[in-house]
Amino acid sequence: MITRIREVRRAKTLTLQDVADRCDPPTTPQTIGRLETGTRTVSVGWLNRIAAALGVDAGDLVHLPDREEMPIAAILDHDGAHPPRRDSVAVPPQPGAGAIVVAVAAGLGDYRSGDEIWCRRLDPEDYGQAMNRDVLIPRPSDRFLFGRLIGREEAKLHVLPLGPGQRQIVVAAPPWLAVASRLIRSL
Repeated sequence: MITRIREVRRAKTLTLQDVADRCDPPTTPQTIGRLETGTRTVSVGWLNRIAAALGVDAGDLVHLPDREEMPIAAILDHDGAHPPRRDSVAVPPQPGAGAIVVAVAAGLGDYRSGDEIWCRRLDPEDYGQAMNRDVLIPRPSDRFLFGRLIGREEAKLHVLPLGPGQRQIVVAAPPWLAVASRLIRSL
């Protein structure tokens, strides 16, 4: 199997040691290097561990012939735009399982008209992952609440809707929520 572990790791400016430390359980940088170069066979388990350590989907680490790669043309930092030190590519966004999208029709908070907010659905036992993040919560009668999750007490969620002058809303035992994970904005 041809992997893109090295490309993704370099695009995220991480060292072998960084990835090894982020693996669960941690491993050695030598092992990550062997998996990158193909010296060691990459199993599905290893692919999932490394993907989690890099913060990408496992599919992003596998070279697919029909998937277009996006070369990184410049690096933007406090001194302006500079050419990259070595050739690298960006990982194109791919929706994960259970992904949903919130389309922004009018500017609200940090969001602009035309934005797409990609969200990842969470089950009730995982709601803690969404603290202090923007979430979409289903409400009765085909309605939704979108705002910042600011608190959680047992089965109650405290959400602050976006926009000035909004008051906290408490939602009791929603069946799921979706946490904002990616902003797609056309320029």
